[in-house]
Amino acid sequence: MGCCSSASSAAQSSKREWKPLEDRSCTDIPWLLLFILFCIGMGFICGFSVATGAAARLVSGYDSYGNICGQKNAELEAIPNSGMDHTHRKYVFFLDPCNLDLINRKIKSVALCVAACPRQELKTISDVQKFAEINGSALCSYDLKPSEYASSKAKGLCPKLPVPASAPIPFFHRCAPVNISCYAKFAEALITFVSDNSVLHRLISGVMTSKEIILGLCLLSLVLSMILMVIIRYISRILVWILTFLLILGSLGGTGVLWWLYAKQRKSPKEMVIPEQPQIAEANLRALLIYAISATVFTVILFLVMLVMRKRVALTIALFHVAGKVFIHLPLLVFQPFWTFFALVLFWVYWIMTLLFLGTAGSAVQNEQGFVEFKISGPLQYMWWYHVVGLIWISEFILACQQMTVAGAVVTYYFTRDKRNLPFTPILASVNRLIRYHLGTVAKGSFIITLVKIPRMILMYIHSQLKGKENACARCVLKSCICCLWCLEKCLNYLNQNAYTATAINSTNFCTSAKDAFVILVENALRVAAINTVGDFMLFLGKVLIVCSTGLAGVMLLNYQQDYTVWVLPLIIVCLFAFLVAHCFLSIYEMVVDVLFLCFAIDTKYNDGSPGREFYMDKVLMEFVENSRKAMKEAGKGGVADARELKPMSE
Repeated sequence: MGCCSSASSAAQSSKREWKPLEDRSCTDIPWLLLFILFCIGMGFICGFSVATGAAARLVSGYDSYGNICGQKNAELEAIPNSGMDHTHRKYVFFLDPCNLDLINRKIKSVALCVAACPRQELKTISDVQKFAEINGSALCSYDLKPSEYASSKAKGLCPKLPVPASAPIPFFHRCAPVNISCYAKFAEALITFVSDNSVLHRLISGVMTSKEIILGLCLLSLVLSMILMVIIRYISRILVWILTFLLILGSLGGTGVLWWLYAKQRKSPKEMVIPEQPQIAEANLRALLIYAISATVFTVILFLVMLVMRKRVALTIALFHVAGKVFIHLPLLVFQPFWTFFALVLFWVYWIMTLLFLGTAGSAVQNEQGFVEFKISGPLQYMWWYHVVGLIWISEFILACQQMTVAGAVVTYYFTRDKRNLPFTPILASVNRLIRYHLGTVAKGSFIITLVKIPRMILMYIHSQLKGKENACARCVLKSCICCLWCLEKCLNYLNQNAYTATAINSTNFCTSAKDAFVILVENALRVAAINTVGDFMLFLGKVLIVCSTGLAGVMLLNYQQDYTVWVLPLIIVCLFAFLVAHCFLSIYEMVVDVLFLCFAIDTKYNDGSPGREFYMDKVLMEFVENSRKAMKEAGKGGVADARELKPMSE
């Protein structure tokens, strides 16, 4: 962690010439140290769970008496059948593997260590006895010999008949039933719309039969997303004005239809009204009048908004055009979602494995049935809370690293006058600056999101546990709190993203960058609104286009697949994946547009195009500025007001 020059740009004179990307200093170092200590704590939890034997119990499995399969075991005090030598019994076998406890998420069955899993279905007790004699794998209680399986003393000590065919789970040494119908009840609990097991079987068989088609369609959505990111710069102007025209036309048409219906119903002869229903007719006429007036007010407001924001829409189009150029000069930006997803998957796998270790860690305790469970006692039993906080904070940290990396690369592109002087790989250069200078800023920003997300998740859990039990008032309060926290989280996410951009430009700490970014967003509210409404709607239409195209291709391909009749699940999988891919790629595009806007605001603050203060911006944005200046000269005072609107951060 090479850290760097120490002088902060904020501490120097504000009168000197402003030059971006020059001053570099480590930001928010205490928060980086706090994050490192937190990660050390996460490592301690993993090490503790492994050191207390949880790793062996998780991987090798253990029986209902606390014996780990595949090794010699020490005897546990006051627990029968403990301390057995299971060196040759390497697999865990459940007497009733289909008896699932959905609430506690475990199998309600006696577990034994056996030498081999029954590969074929055993229909009678004699088949179980024969399997034990031939394979040396006793499937009944340790207290019984194979010759006693058919006796009366074996009642309740042998597996439930018929014993389903099973196979060991790779790496985890559990005998799992081969036939998925064993878990039909579990599947029905998760998939509430399935009322018949045959429907579930047809859905699963449809997915298995069409797995090649599903894979091909997922690749198609990936290609379509990448193509759309390239061509959106060329269609942005046309698309924006088409959407604007359709919106105005729709509002005018709707308003006209409502007034026409009101006039028609008002002029209709009173004789046509049913005598028993004059009040209903009058109420309908009054409702039509209210609807028509509301639509008229909406249309007038829409026209005024369009009139005020027409110049800002032009800025949105220019930013989208420049964003397309950014992806041409920085092609590695396209692959940014892959690296982020890969890092998240690696962390989630580690987190889940540690959680499983925690689930089997602790001391042996007898439950009500006399069987052994492993539980952590004392303060250490609350370690899973720390582990859950780690899931949220580190996941948000990885996402924030992506935002800072993208911001750093785009800032470098924007403020490099001669694009031929760009670093060989601006993305890697941005990652280098992130690691050397700004990990503390990213840690602080992600922690703030974590502080908002955790209470919201707790309230959601409480709401789910009290569902159907709480009164209407409590339910309303809970939902209101959840909604408010969700809105706060979204606002903070947006502010954080802009704060990372400010940090990438001026190398200031998180709080200073967030304050500066907030000032820009407030003082350029109309421009921000135009970018977020028009731009987001364009990107949403792009997502819909990719999902619809992929779904249509799926219907056409599945139409030729005659091996099954149910298309629902394959199409749902394909469309969900297509939306996820489109969202990941177009979210990067949206991020680039937001970064470009902040760069544009700063550029117009410190430069005016005169010698020595030339703009950094692209020619497309330069044309927008020149057109705005011409409009200012023509508008006089109105132009001055518009000029005051753009007030970027102070140095």
